[in-house]
Amino acid sequence: MHEASLAGGILKLVEDAAQREAFGRVTVLRLEAGRLAGVEVRALRFALEAIAPGTVLQGAEIAIEETDGQAWCLPCAATVPLARRGDPCPHCGSHQLQPTDGTELRVVDLLVDD
Repeated sequence: MHEASLAGGILKLVEDAAQREAFGRVTVLRLEAGRLAGVEVRALRFALEAIAPGTVLQGAEIAIEETDGQAWCLPCAATVPLARRGDPCPHCGSHQLQPTDGTELRVVDLLVDD
C-alpha cells in the first residue's frame, strides 16, 4: 500500500512547515488528489489518521478533495474528460491519450494553532 508512504511524506512536509513557521498543531489539513494520481483516497485518509497520534496532525480534520482527470486525445486533438487511466476517449474511442490534469496529489492548505 503506497498510501502509507504518501502519508509519511505528507506528515514530513507538514512537520517541516510547523518547524519553519512555528506552529504547534494542525486543526485542518486539506489535500487534493487527482483521479488519475493512482491514490486510493480512503486508504490515504486511514494512513494519515494512523500516523497522526503524537504529531502535529493529532486530532486534525483531514479533508481530501478528488479532482477530475483530463487528457489530450491525439486523434481528436482535443482535451477530454478521463475518469481513470486506461479508459478510452469518450469521443472517438482511442486509447492514445496523454493525461494533462488530475494526476497530482498536493497539500492545498493547513489551518493551524500557534
